[in-house]
Amino acid sequence: MDSETVDMRAITDADVGRVAAFFTSELNPRVTPDEWAILLSPPWTTSAPNHGFQLLVGDRIVGAYAAVYSERIIRGESLRICNLAAFCVLDEYRAHSFRLMRAILGQKGFEFTDLSPSGNVVALNERLGFVQLDTTTRLVVNLPGLPQRGLTVTSDPARLASVLQGDDARIYADHRLAPAAHHLLVTSGDAYGYVMFRRDRRKGLPLFATPLFAGGDLALVERAWPSIAGHLLVRHGAPATLAEHRVLGFTPRRGVELASPRAKMFRSKTMPAADVDYLYSEMTLVEW
Repeated sequence: MDSETVDMRAITDADVGRVAAFFTSELNPRVTPDEWAILLSPPWTTSAPNHGFQLLVGDRIVGAYAAVYSERIIRGESLRICNLAAFCVLDEYRAHSFRLMRAILGQKGFEFTDLSPSGNVVALNERLGFVQLDTTTRLVVNLPGLPQRGLTVTSDPARLASVLQGDDARIYADHRLAPAAHHLLVTSGDAYGYVMFRRDRRKGLPLFATPLFAGGDLALVERAWPSIAGHLLVRHGAPATLAEHRVLGFTPRRGVELASPRAKMFRSKTMPAADVDYLYSEMTLVEW
């Protein structure tokens, strides 16, 4: 390896297929190349400068760091977000990992999120100026509940598209084709609540619903939680929810807080932690 030249270059549209195959082979074989390709080419519209960066020895990929980009309006200000999405370098080339990180983080004009850092990446991110979000999480059992008068819960796309308004409608439209994003709508009279969630594994079991976003009338979402939990159980086969207070704005009852919730991190000089969400990221694009 000492005599080899390790080149680094941006991941372009032409590279997506090969990088996706590399992630399946070297990072997570449960995720197919087609599924990784969606991470590299998300369904929403954005002016992405690249899809991340890759390391090559000749024509062989030996490392890649995928990035997911979005343009957000937060508190009336337009911000460009770079989500660090998937990171893999072959063992014998780990010394070059910092080149990938420097390339992504060296891009000017972006706020950065890393919503699924693993292992020693958390400590490395902290040295690079990332801050951990408060991911206090309660594990809640989803029980079948009695119908609540005047309240409906549905995952019907037509109902979601016709009821959601404003930012909620735009968020739903952008994520409607995101493979890991599931959606439900709760209505009561003229009020609605909107919850986007993903399915997660723990100890290899895909039994958990993880809310990623809550919109509309959050008081209605809280009041309707027994019906929402029943819907997650019956319609989506999720017997438990991993509920973060910062996502839902409340803590469901009948649960236990996790001792070590999974880390989520960000780095920004202009965006406070309260404005960081899990949209437009790998959390909505890849089921692992």
